[in-house]
Amino acid sequence: MATTTASLTLSSSDLTGDALALTTTTNLSKAGVTTGLDQFTGVARKTFATAVTDENLIASADYTNSRAHKLYIKNTSTNPSEYFTVEVGSTNVVLGRLYAGDFMFVPYDGSNDIDIDASAAGMTIEFAVFYEA
Repeated sequence: MATTTASLTLSSSDLTGDALALTTTTNLSKAGVTTGLDQFTGVARKTFATAVTDENLIASADYTNSRAHKLYIKNTSTNPSEYFTVEVGSTNVVLGRLYAGDFMFVPYDGSNDIDIDASAAGMTIEFAVFYEA
């Protein structure tokens, strides 16, 4: 059984009147059981020569619906004005923007494509999916 642990730490000394220090950790498990996710796409990168719109990043056809997949996406840009817009489904519902250095790690049920828009030419996106077959 594979064991993959995800951790997130959020800290700030000046966001609120008190110091912020949140840390959480979880093991990535298959849906409804404690068995660990045992499939991984590997970390991949795509670089876009031009700004793109509705570019398919993750195809739902590659994953079984209603499972406990996890999705990682990162904007590798260092230019603070460059961003990727992350979109879900055939109607491209906007989930949000990833600006330079931003990343997301979210659950993914495999029922919708994940598309992106790049705000500029030459941008690189990094991504991976932890999934169950």
